[in-house]
Amino acid sequence: MSVFNDLPDVAATREAALARLQAFLPHAGERYTDWRNHDFGPAGDNAVSVLSPWLRHRLISEQEVVAQVMANHGLEAAEKYIQEVCWRSYWKGYLERRPVHWPEYQQQCRKDREAMAKDRHLAMRLEQALSAQTGIACFDGWVDELITHGYLHNHARMWFASIWVFTLELPWALGADFFLRHLLDGDPASNTLSWRWVAGLHTQGKAYLARPDNITRFTQGRFPRANGLADKADLPASLEKPPLQDAPAATPWRRDNQTGLLITEDDLTPEAIFGDDPWPFVTAIQTTDWRSDSPVSQAAEAFARAGLADALARNTATEQSAPFHYRQNADATALCTAIASAGITTLLTPWIPTGPGKDAINALMPQLAEAGITLQPVPRDWDVQLWPAATHGFFRFWKAARPLLEDGSLT
Repeated sequence: MSVFNDLPDVAATREAALARLQAFLPHAGERYTDWRNHDFGPAGDNAVSVLSPWLRHRLISEQEVVAQVMANHGLEAAEKYIQEVCWRSYWKGYLERRPVHWPEYQQQCRKDREAMAKDRHLAMRLEQALSAQTGIACFDGWVDELITHGYLHNHARMWFASIWVFTLELPWALGADFFLRHLLDGDPASNTLSWRWVAGLHTQGKAYLARPDNITRFTQGRFPRANGLADKADLPASLEKPPLQDAPAATPWRRDNQTGLLITEDDLTPEAIFGDDPWPFVTAIQTTDWRSDSPVSQAAEAFARAGLADALARNTATEQSAPFHYRQNADATALCTAIASAGITTLLTPWIPTGPGKDAINALMPQLAEAGITLQPVPRDWDVQLWPAATHGFFRFWKAARPLLEDGSLT
């Protein structure tokens, strides 16, 4: 099936997500299991679904993807693909349970940028990496691929991160920032925690080292052999695990003629929670720029913007405003004025997970409160059931998730 060479031109709509799922469904069983780690390049016939940009923004949900895959193949035959979808829920749940990792990452980015300003050689190595001039053919190819398409195969992301950290000896946080600014599926949980895992900061005594033979084998020799890659990783003697926070619980909600809907780019199918009856007022807020202190790619910004417009079109209201692109206080003032002018005192919104979207909403909260507006985030049942299990490694998480899939609790 076609893969991600057409991603920048694919619509950020629910219709496009559903069509892509239908195209992938026949391949979600044996073919995915056998070929999921092979990266044939942006024009190749890869075995992956490339649903992640739509899943990240919940133009399609993990629950409905897994339900359809299980209906077509069964859990046993499609377990590898279903696990891959559940990795996303694991990462998101893990960050909700240990949200301190997000501000830690942001602070690390700032420290690393300060270090770059003082270290000319380090800054030069970073510039070579970001401009695809390291001389490592596979790495430079992936840089171009990421910037051009807004996507990388999952296996390539691991190789890339390993080379960045251990061979090029660049700060992991700036690599994570580079990904988050360019990936159409840039997710604060999956991205940040995956980079931490590769760098040896997630699991005690474990890091990920890219091997030349592995790259050659799983890219079908598309690149010259990447000799000279680091073959060892300096790992911290111990890792501190921050205290676990509670996962969100099921939240009762109600709406009346003073209740509006706020749509964020973290969940673009709010009707899956709240139904599709018309609202008194609907608005949307775009927070893509909050991903980084550095510029976010036009492709990532455009995908989120189009997805918000699609969600607004599906969730009708007596009064509806265009998406607010929230960058500064003036944007917040305009948003609060529009909500208050519509007579809205309560805004319902799908749960906003830890990351840039929540940062933006937290900054907005004082103005909402001043305008007499209460914001009520409501989590999905999928997250309520799965996130509590995201406390340690993935396979402990999967041990809790699998029975819920088998007995139909999640699908």
